[in-house]
Amino acid sequence: MISNYFKRLKKSPAKNVDGDSTDIEVNQTPLEEETPQQQQQHQEKEAQRSIGVFNLDELETDPGLRIPINELCCTDKQKEEVRRAYLLKGPCQPKDHNFPFTPFGDKKRRFTSEWYKEGSCWMEYSVAKDAIFCLNCYLFKPDYGDQAGGEVFVNKGYNNWKDKAKVKKHVGDHSSTHNQCHAKCVDLMNQRQHIDVNLGCVSKKGKLDYRIRLNASIDCIRFLLHQGLAFRGHDESVESENQGNFMELLKFLSNHNDDIKKVVLGNAPKNHQMTAPKIQRQLTSVCAHLTTKKIIAEIVRDKQPFSLLVDESRDVAVKEQMAIVFRYVDKMGCVIERFIGIVHVKNTSAKSLKTAIDAFFVKYGLSLTSLRGQGYDGASNMRGEFNGLKTLILRENKFAFYIHCFSHQLQLALVKVVSKHSALGEFFQTLSMLSNTVAASCKRRDLLRDNQYEYVISLISNGDIQTGRGLNQECTIKRPGDTRWGSHIGTIHSVINLFSSVVGVLRVIEIEGDDWQNKSQARSLLRIMENFEFVFLLFLMKKVLGITYELSQALQRKDQDLLNAMQFVQISKRRLHKLRNEDTCFDILLKEAYDLCKDNDIPIPENMEDNFGRTKRGIAPITNKHHFKVELMYTVLDNIQEELNNRFDEVNMGLLQCMASLDPSNSFAAFNKDRLLEFAKFYPADFPQHDIWLLDNQLENYYEDVSTNANFTHVDGIADLAKKMVEFKKDVAYDKVFLLIKLALVLPVATATVERVFSAMNLVKNTLRNRMGDEWMNNCLVVYIEKEVFATIQNEDIIEHFQNIMKRKIVLN
Repeated sequence: MISNYFKRLKKSPAKNVDGDSTDIEVNQTPLEEETPQQQQQHQEKEAQRSIGVFNLDELETDPGLRIPINELCCTDKQKEEVRRAYLLKGPCQPKDHNFPFTPFGDKKRRFTSEWYKEGSCWMEYSVAKDAIFCLNCYLFKPDYGDQAGGEVFVNKGYNNWKDKAKVKKHVGDHSSTHNQCHAKCVDLMNQRQHIDVNLGCVSKKGKLDYRIRLNASIDCIRFLLHQGLAFRGHDESVESENQGNFMELLKFLSNHNDDIKKVVLGNAPKNHQMTAPKIQRQLTSVCAHLTTKKIIAEIVRDKQPFSLLVDESRDVAVKEQMAIVFRYVDKMGCVIERFIGIVHVKNTSAKSLKTAIDAFFVKYGLSLTSLRGQGYDGASNMRGEFNGLKTLILRENKFAFYIHCFSHQLQLALVKVVSKHSALGEFFQTLSMLSNTVAASCKRRDLLRDNQYEYVISLISNGDIQTGRGLNQECTIKRPGDTRWGSHIGTIHSVINLFSSVVGVLRVIEIEGDDWQNKSQARSLLRIMENFEFVFLLFLMKKVLGITYELSQALQRKDQDLLNAMQFVQISKRRLHKLRNEDTCFDILLKEAYDLCKDNDIPIPENMEDNFGRTKRGIAPITNKHHFKVELMYTVLDNIQEELNNRFDEVNMGLLQCMASLDPSNSFAAFNKDRLLEFAKFYPADFPQHDIWLLDNQLENYYEDVSTNANFTHVDGIADLAKKMVEFKKDVAYDKVFLLIKLALVLPVATATVERVFSAMNLVKNTLRNRMGDEWMNNCLVVYIEKEVFATIQNEDIIEHFQNIMKRKIVLN
């Protein structure tokens, strides 16, 4: 609500002897006992406190929840800024919302988007009140009193859906209250006819200089936003040797362009240099607004189905931030995932996240009923069956199918396998301890580098390795991350490559350690590493994690579709099955482990048919081969395959089985008209019964066309199919089929794009910029992440919007 953006001074009103309201504070001298000068000072302070500090970008969008303009506790100038902000945003007109029915006698009626044609520039719809409002009258009607239907179109809202004539009556003739309000709105945005602008009489040269100066500031801001750099400096005074990135970049730009140098910094008017922090923030806000607006316009204009990807994370200031990403298919048939914004949430409960998403959708004129998919991680507040975020959205829109992030499911599968197998758990714990022990200090890192350098020199001297550009680079042990299982494969590779050097460092620590704890830890690690079982697990997990790492990388692609992702999962399962059942795979692992043990003088089992370890009473002895092949290799592989089958249960969904009929592989061999018609029935809002009949005929023509068309012979996956259909205009000829393909493509696969947002957040809002406000961070992130979209926005568009957000000293034509 707008009351959240206008911070009012809370007072305790009381009636004085004259019946007027006064403000009584404890232990304060009454006003009548103050001198006239004190009274004036007191009133000035109270007036300053009563004027709120507000954020124009976060004004209430829903017209049914706004506070009337005349009740805002702010100055006339601030009210004018509020009016400008609302006029720039335009009327709130959700078009794809599922408008509720209202009973009128024995019939039910509701609002439809066709009503917007009666007032495209002023009519607003309130989702909260299910009523329409007038933006123009809201902004200026208090000046005209109780006319033209009273407060119905301003505060109460009109919802008599059976009587559309009242809307025309509200507009009235040219002298009606509504049209006078509309004229005031036009006059407000037309700064060229304002009296103070005409009295200023700025020359053409002054306007040209102002445009050059403004363009220079925009170019500097473009560069800083593109690189994710800070704007301000610690000391921005004229005497400072480093005035901050923005000022220093503007200096550099002016020194290399004489036209800019003549009109900026010292050569610009002191009160119009366009370098103030407020100007920087306004220009950045305009850049972010136009970027987001362009992304939203692509979805709304082309009526694209889209999916919602959401996740939350803490920033460096320990504030919970919720990132929002939209996934859709653009007009070229490409799958696109765009970052829309980041919202600060004080609570990560499902209801709080849902409230924040609702406010975000209303702000940009979107509706949850337009969603066709949602993707989150597996947290209970996200995927809870009763009160999770996915359930709350499904209650409003049952076609927003939920997909659990595939990358997260893969990570959970690996975590589960490690927790089940004690030897494997000890193995990964050892890897973590190795990273912490060997790389704990600069001295140990230097020792590791020296050992590796001597080892590489010896290998080169013996001719065991080749030399060349990019080969034999200096490296260290990569630190594994508990939340990033893809990092473990890098740790295993580094341990194998640096094995002898790591052992040498541990032996030095065992002898020369600082205390007995470091010595004992190094001794324990040496005992584990110089064991054949550890070496065997190194090569086994190198092979297994190599397979899952490739799967993880494939799942994290932005253009990955659900059908193709499931095929990658099946490929990984087959590779794991092959690794388990082919004896040659076990023999290869043994040979690799033998070679590493021989190079580092590690004892190896002489005969794999000998008994493993000591014989225990009451337990049948097992051979070395049984231990390494069955208890280690088979158990690990069986557990991973079992977890993959359990986690990726979407393969059993009827939705996915129907989608498989869209697969263009092998000349559309998987095509099945009945299943595709069943797939369309999952989306009755997009395919009513009449469209199902049309789709039936289109599918037959579509199959006969593309299955014999040479241009569609080597199409790989439905993502490539969508591009081909657009390229050869088949999306127009078979529009219903193309809509089916888009619905299949918008279903999310992974939330990797959202995770990348948080990585960017840590770069933009770092420890040196930990006091960034939420709005400032959001504006910087939107432009920094969506560089491709922002690059298409011209400086003239930025200048036009910048000029309109408030009254400027110079008005450009």
